[in-house]
Amino acid sequence: MICCTAADEYFSTNYLYNIRYLCTLKLSRYLAFVFICIWITHSIIQTFFYNIVPSLGCKISNDIYLRYATYFTYPVLTGLLPIVISLLCSLFAYQNVRRLVRRQISVARRRLDRQITVMCFMRVIAFICLAAPYCCYRIYAVNNPVSRSEPLEFANRQLVHVIFASLASLNFGISFYLFIISSSHFRRQVKFILVKKCWNRWKNLCCFRNNEITPENIVVNNLNMIIEEIN
Repeated sequence: MICCTAADEYFSTNYLYNIRYLCTLKLSRYLAFVFICIWITHSIIQTFFYNIVPSLGCKISNDIYLRYATYFTYPVLTGLLPIVISLLCSLFAYQNVRRLVRRQISVARRRLDRQITVMCFMRVIAFICLAAPYCCYRIYAVNNPVSRSEPLEFANRQLVHVIFASLASLNFGISFYLFIISSSHFRRQVKFILVKKCWNRWKNLCCFRNNEITPENIVVNNLNMIIEEIN
């Protein structure tokens, strides 16, 4: 999805009209559905080639799929391909943003496009830094398995695996904090949502309102008493 975000940013900031309006909301939904189906199918098929080995954990049992995972899945499908696509699209989007001065658009729209491009570029950089070490380690671990009969080497491998897997897992939860750091507009929106909406709604639900006392209108009451005495 990071690749799709970078590609969408490139298309939306392109100075050519036809390319800029090529990526519509309908097309984005269709492509997202297709990519999700492809990944689910690939993951389901992948489970048939793994066996649980007591001394190693999950291990690829098929030699043909082992070569496929070694030379395509880890280095290309989950490593080089998304990194190259997201990096190139983000760089091209950055070049497009620098040309926004030549286009007849408002200053607010130009500033918003720049902030979104910076957010996307920082997200891509974080994705590369967090995903590349894990992909490299998986390529090495698949081709050089170690048994529990070597406890020190096995413990070192497990430690490295946990560290790199934890770093790769940060890709799923780091977007919010990167956007907070890189975009002032995003910070204002978050502050507005948290303070103006969530906090006030929570305060109205959880806090009891004090009873309010309003003074009576003494002049009107006295006037009514005088009218009753006259009658």
